[in-house]
Formats: sequence, C-alpha cells, structure tokens
Amino acid sequence: MSSSWRNLLATAVAVVLLGLAGTASRAGAVPHPDDLLPLLVTRGGAPAAALLAEDGTGTRYGEAGSGIARDDHFRAGSITKTFVATVVLQLAAERRLSLSDTVESHLPGLVRGAGNDGRALTLRSLLTHTSGLYDFARDTGGTVPVTARQAVRLALDHPPADSGRFAYSNTNYVLLGLVVEQVTGRSYAREAERRLIAPLGLTGTSFPGSRTSLPVPHGRAYDEDGRDVTALDPRVAGAAGELVTTLADLNRFYAALLGGSLLPARELGEMLDTRTTHGAYGMGLFPTRLACGVTVWGHNGRIPGSFVRTAATPDGRHVLTFRVNTTEIADPDVEPSLLTAEFCPRTL
Repeated sequence: MSSSWRNLLATAVAVVLLGLAGTASRAGAVPHPDDLLPLLVTRGGAPAAALLAEDGTGTRYGEAGSGIARDDHFRAGSITKTFVATVVLQLAAERRLSLSDTVESHLPGLVRGAGNDGRALTLRSLLTHTSGLYDFARDTGGTVPVTARQAVRLALDHPPADSGRFAYSNTNYVLLGLVVEQVTGRSYAREAERRLIAPLGLTGTSFPGSRTSLPVPHGRAYDEDGRDVTALDPRVAGAAGELVTTLADLNRFYAALLGGSLLPARELGEMLDTRTTHGAYGMGLFPTRLACGVTVWGHNGRIPGSFVRTAATPDGRHVLTFRVNTTEIADPDVEPSLLTAEFCPRTL
C-alpha cells in the first residue's frame, strides 16, 4: 500500500548510481532504459516488468520476463495519493476548503487521542506528511482490510511523531479522503472519477472499493514470497492506495497534471513546493534530482503484488511509468538507474 520511505529515498538522492555492471561504457555513456529493464527481473527479483515512455516525439513500450502486457490493469498503490491530492487542491482552488483549515473543522472530534489533536493539524500537514500521525499500515502490514475510520482509530492508538517534520504516513491520505467526502457530499473515488478520470479519458483507471478482482486484461500478481495475490481487498489501502490503472493512463494523468491542465498555476505551485519537507515531498508528488542535474517529479506505489513508479519532467512532456508484478524491487539501485537512463542525455 505505502510508497515506502526507503524506496522513496533511494530515488530522491542527488547522486544516482549509473554504473550497474555492463550497462555503461567507460566513456560515461548512459545506457538505454530498454537495456536496464531486464534488470528489474534479474536483479530486482520480479517475475516480469514493463515500461511505457512518452516524450512528445513518440511512445516506447518494453517488457521483460513473462506474464505481463502493455494494456494490463494493475494496482497502483500510493500513486493514489497524487489523485487524491489533486482533488483536494482543485477544491482549494474553488475555495470550498483552505489548506490552512484544521482537520477538526472538517472532521470534528475524529482525530483525538494519545496526544493527537485534529485542532492542531491542517490539511496542508496531511498533504505534505508533516502531521506526525502514525501510519496505520504499520499495524496492518498493508494486508488487513479496514474502513477509513478504523484506519484512523488504529493510528490514534499511537502518540504522534514531531509535528512539522516529514514522516510518511498513509493515515494522512485516508483522512484527506474523508475530508473530500465531507466537503463535497461524494466519496473521494467519485470526485476523482468526475474531476480527473472521466475528463482525461482514463478508461483503464478505477477505484475498486471492495472489489477484489482486477478488470480484464490483467496478469498475475505475487507477493515477496511468491504467493499469488492477484485477488486483493483494496480496503487494505483505501484513499492511500487503492487505485487500479494502466501504464498509458498513468502517463496521461501525470502529463496533464504537470502540464497545467488539472490545476491553476497557484495550486500546482503549492503541489510542487517542498520547502516544508526540506525538499523531500510536495503534495502527492516528490522530486528526484538525477546525477545529470535533471529533476523529475512523480510518485511510486507499493501494494501486495505490485510496484509501480511514474516520473516526468516538470512540464509533463516527457513521462515514464514502469511496473513489476511483485511487491518490492530487491535491488534498490535498479530504479534510480532506470530513471537516469530515461531522462538524462545519453552521455554525461
């Protein structure tokens, strides 16, 4: 469910390893991303991997291993957070809420206990993971279905971390889902569908709710122990990670978002502002600065049986999504090397 901070940090480092053995020449050539894709299988430990890249001049698809296809539906985990954050920022642009609103003002009495107090927390702190709220998924392991309010109650059994410091927590986005429902009278899923999915024509994207099956076509999904977890109750994640989508839909969404089609300039600027987190995270997006000096924006998603990463240039004109059909990438160097190969010039 969560985009683990360990994986996020591995992609956000300023100096990215380029030299996986055999992939770059001594002259400093950056390998082609298609050459690195098989490493997600051989070094990453995935049964199969796929990528889809678009840069304004064309579209490129690649796959490695068996049991994966270009048009497959898959679970996107914490990439859901970018969708939820976009809806919240649209509501802010419409002045139906303010990012300075307290959680208490929208969800009175809900966030109380063990030193947690919704009267002291703002929507901005939820969006940027600076609320200090405990991550309920640490207790459920990302495998136990819970309602949104059950997830919050689990978190409130624990004292908060230091408010104002970045601490990634799925509880933040579960609460934002409840805020969207309170403000609009519709679920976060319905709001995302009518505001984002339908206007962009994301025909392969959905919020499954309690539906355990994936839409067709789809491949199989395996956890880190090799167990088939294709059928999964999305309530293990909710607003923090239940999204089902496709490679093409994610590319289209991030291109539209960063290209300015979904948010006014002010709200998009808020989304990309990382000062509160000292460069670690904006609102539903995080930056990755590559060794060549290029910065890309996006998110990753991890849920049992699926790991996916989308990254794009700040203008959204060059975007890459890659995925594997298992929960983790065993070798943390493969992901940043793949991003470098995609977005950096062929020589450094």
